[in-house]
Amino acid sequence: MSRATFLAGGKKALPIMLGYTPLGIAFGVIAREKGLDVVQTALMSLTSFTGSGQFIAVGMLGAGASIPAILLTNFLVNLRYLLFSASMAPYVKKMPTWVQSILAFGITDETFTLNMAQFDKQEADRDFMLGVNFFSHLSWITNSAIGAALGNIIPDMDRFGVNFALPAMFIALLVMQVKNRINLWVAVISGLLSLTIALFTDSSVNIIIATVIAAAIGVVLCRDRQKSTF
Repeated sequence: MSRATFLAGGKKALPIMLGYTPLGIAFGVIAREKGLDVVQTALMSLTSFTGSGQFIAVGMLGAGASIPAILLTNFLVNLRYLLFSASMAPYVKKMPTWVQSILAFGITDETFTLNMAQFDKQEADRDFMLGVNFFSHLSWITNSAIGAALGNIIPDMDRFGVNFALPAMFIALLVMQVKNRINLWVAVISGLLSLTIALFTDSSVNIIIATVIAAAIGVVLCRDRQKSTF
């Protein structure tokens, strides 16, 4: 393993780490309120690196929901990671299976976006991707534990604008991806589709549907552009 490349991935993940700080602390506070201690909260973030899925899980635990119900809800909420993994698969297919497994576990909305952005500049680098995922995950675990340790000491987190931290991070990552008009059109179309579908559904299916449709449109636009160059 190249230590320099691994650390370069960590350096590139700094915006993600900063974004995870308030969110991780907020999750830790909520987890503590729902009955989890510091160790349980940290272990949950260690073994279930899902963010939104963890918020949902602790909320359902606090409401007395059954384990099967929590698992099913998380499965539906996190279905989008199937699309993420499929999109990344061609870039990592030559890597050992154990490396692919580690990278698959570390996929989040943010790490996926950051790693995919690098593929436009260079070939997939195992050590760089591992660095991105490791330091992002470490930030999430650490801040979750901090939030749980502080517990009820921290007042209502919403007053500090925590709710806007995740959208702000996504906007920053999106800007990194928009390098031409096709990327811009795909971003706009997927956003509008997601919002429109969300008005008529109560689940995260809007993200999956919007992603598939917008990706298909992007493929068509790319093919049309390639044909026009011949």
